[in-house]
Amino acid sequence: MTTDHRPAPVSAMPRIAAVIPCFNEALAITQVIEGFRAALPGAEIHVFDNNSTDDTAAVARAAGAIVTHVAARGKGNVVRRMFADVEADIYVMVDGDATYDTTAAPRLIARLVEGNLDMVVGSRVDDGQDAFTYRAGHRFGNWLLTGTVAQLFGGGLTDMLSGYRVFSRRYAKSFPALSQGFEIETELTVHALELRMPYAEEGTAYSTHPEGSHSKLSTYRDGWRILKTIGKLFVSERPLQFFSIVAAVLAIAALALAVPLFMTYAHTGLVPRLPTAVLATGAMLAALLSFVCGVVMHTVTLGRQEAKRLRYLAQPCVRESLRKSLRAH
Repeated sequence: MTTDHRPAPVSAMPRIAAVIPCFNEALAITQVIEGFRAALPGAEIHVFDNNSTDDTAAVARAAGAIVTHVAARGKGNVVRRMFADVEADIYVMVDGDATYDTTAAPRLIARLVEGNLDMVVGSRVDDGQDAFTYRAGHRFGNWLLTGTVAQLFGGGLTDMLSGYRVFSRRYAKSFPALSQGFEIETELTVHALELRMPYAEEGTAYSTHPEGSHSKLSTYRDGWRILKTIGKLFVSERPLQFFSIVAAVLAIAALALAVPLFMTYAHTGLVPRLPTAVLATGAMLAALLSFVCGVVMHTVTLGRQEAKRLRYLAQPCVRESLRKSLRAH
């Protein structure tokens, strides 16, 4: 008797969970739930109510979703809870404001499975129905922030701030989720780039909010928070590069102060501007200390990345999850 070791077909159905963070989305959440129920039959639909002041939780329960209350305000806190509480092979995350196309979910999942990926981002494509759906200012801000992340961490995403994503289990269970608010999308992206996870991007229609509903995003406040998050991640994930830049600036400043002093000393044998000499010496010492800090923190960062990588490798990939699901049935 021989044993068939052929891999399971990619058509095997994994456990799929649609996870929907919500804050005051009573007018839109039913549409999102019904959209996922039609697009992903058999998937668990989880609504995480972020301490809403309207009837979001009650409406979601009436529509048949599994509702979890998250008291700590902020999308980052919700994502942390979602990944901790929900057990699935594939996670489909989308905002509960009915602006994303739920019918695209099977296509995003297929891309994840066929490529054995860890993340697929649904990049927003304006459906053209409303000029205010995806405003020029938001487009520019997205382009600027996405480009900044690409310059600092690499990658080729065009819509880093999209709230429509599909994740593998190994991604969800290795993501530390340190952010609190809308800057969570930045952290989600950088996590994949830092661990060099396989990912992809798929265009998805983006439409206006349902009548009576409105965006919870504050353009300037949340944009500033995202920019600060990028800076923090640059320091924590690229410390040698960051502190080397600081060291170079300090060293150049020290040399700019010291060169005239050396020229004066060469001609006269005197150092007439002693405070400037002290400042130049201090700046050069600070440059050396900055570089040493970068080296030390780089070593610490490598240890953190190794720990996250080991946690990531402890989970099966999507195709292995499919094989397990097939054997279980």
